[in-house]
Amino acid sequence: MTESERSGRDLYRIEGLKVHFAIRGGLLDTILRRQTGVVRAVDGIDLTLRRGEVLALVGESGSGKTTTGRVIVKLTRQTAGRLTFDGQHVSTLWGTSALREYRRRVQLIFQDPYETLNPKHTVHDFVMEPLVVNGIGSASERERRVMEALEAAGLRPAADFAFRYPHELSGGQRQRVVIAGALVMNPELIVADEPVSMLDVSIRTELLRLMLDLRAERGLTYLFITHDLSLAWVIADRIAVMYLGKIMEIGPAERVIRSPHNPYTQALVSVAPSPDPPTPGERARRTILVGETPDAAHVPTGCRFHPRCPYAFDRCRVEEPPLFDIGDGQQAACWLVEGGRDLPVVQVRTTEQGTVVPGSAAPAGAAT
Repeated sequence: MTESERSGRDLYRIEGLKVHFAIRGGLLDTILRRQTGVVRAVDGIDLTLRRGEVLALVGESGSGKTTTGRVIVKLTRQTAGRLTFDGQHVSTLWGTSALREYRRRVQLIFQDPYETLNPKHTVHDFVMEPLVVNGIGSASERERRVMEALEAAGLRPAADFAFRYPHELSGGQRQRVVIAGALVMNPELIVADEPVSMLDVSIRTELLRLMLDLRAERGLTYLFITHDLSLAWVIADRIAVMYLGKIMEIGPAERVIRSPHNPYTQALVSVAPSPDPPTPGERARRTILVGETPDAAHVPTGCRFHPRCPYAFDRCRVEEPPLFDIGDGQQAACWLVEGGRDLPVVQVRTTEQGTVVPGSAAPAGAAT
């Protein structure tokens, strides 16, 4: 594939994105604008969203995944990095007339429909608001688009839901209203931040199916942000795994799940519920990581995962690995896979409860 063909296939490209927040110790520091430290929420990532795909951004709390999504929808300013949407440079849209058009094309689905919806506003009010704010269409055109968006989100017939208040809806119905609020703008890209995490399992399945149906019908592209790798496996074409502000692994969903090449991804996969039962020769194991995740104000030197990694050796503690090409579109940031090597099987010990805890393992010939 040529560079021009690849560029035409890409809808959104992030290059070298950093989002750092200053830490100020007290009132005097705030007044004098002095900082006592820096939170490196996102610390230099490259990410590409292809047209029509679902890219899942997976990680624990504090990984930087939500901050990345907020930068894309222009709710948070980046410290550094280049953003390109549909071939146009969009890093510096703040305060320009182009920002309104950008926000029409890029929409956000929030995690919590209970906080997103104003209890004093009807469903109709909520879905209508972005059209009014952005001055889109005549009154009759807006009315038509609101009802069409409600129908598309599965609230049928729309007339039965349009003038209800949030307290008259179930949790799943509220999230459908939030989805309708995004759809009414006819976006091309939707950032979905933990969109089903607060819903019952049965409702989650319905909402995920709806999102995939909408992708097929409208040609949507999704950045699906989640802490749940099993959800990512179900909905995503590709998965990117974040840890402490960095991409640790990225690739086709099936490859990342079936053959993880970063120790952090390996640990996440080991605790994710699998839609497929273990084969007769497989033994279900659960890897428990040792220690707490460092905070983004005190990022370890070298590989930021090394304090919790069962494979860590001297190089990991002083030098940060880049993303190495594994093949078939998969990349992983780990010195152990440099040169196309496979990640070894971790040494384990089984507890009385049957869980498996990483032991201390280093690659053959590595200094320890």
